[in-house]
Amino acid sequence: MTLDGLSLAAFILLLFAMLYFQMTSPTFLLVKLDVPQVTRLMRGHFNFYFLALSIVAAVGTLAFAVAGHPLTALGTAVIAAFAVWARRWFVPRLDAAVDARDSGDADAVRRLRALHWGGMLCHAIPLVAVLASIPRVFVGLN
Repeated sequence: MTLDGLSLAAFILLLFAMLYFQMTSPTFLLVKLDVPQVTRLMRGHFNFYFLALSIVAAVGTLAFAVAGHPLTALGTAVIAAFAVWARRWFVPRLDAAVDARDSGDADAVRRLRALHWGGMLCHAIPLVAVLASIPRVFVGLN
């Protein structure tokens, strides 16, 4: 496989991971967040997504750097750093809201819903950046 092929494969993996999350995260809008099993699943969903995104974006950064596409490598490095930061910011706040809900805080479910919307927004920003970069990536690989 050529270096451009490797970087294209990394880009497709990044896009696949992001599109999968885009399709699955809105399902939590259809359920009540006062059910412990639902919030445990949502926590795992966001935790795994941000972890997977950081790993896939880091691999993509290396692939684009090795293939000689420094600007695209920089973009994927920013996505990887954003995913690491988002995971460290989001998951503890989600855990705190779940603990508050379990302690009887009536406002905690509203905070959980707001965190869910915020997590989807945190996902939408890099997804838009990746989708907007598709023409540049494919032109750069010729």
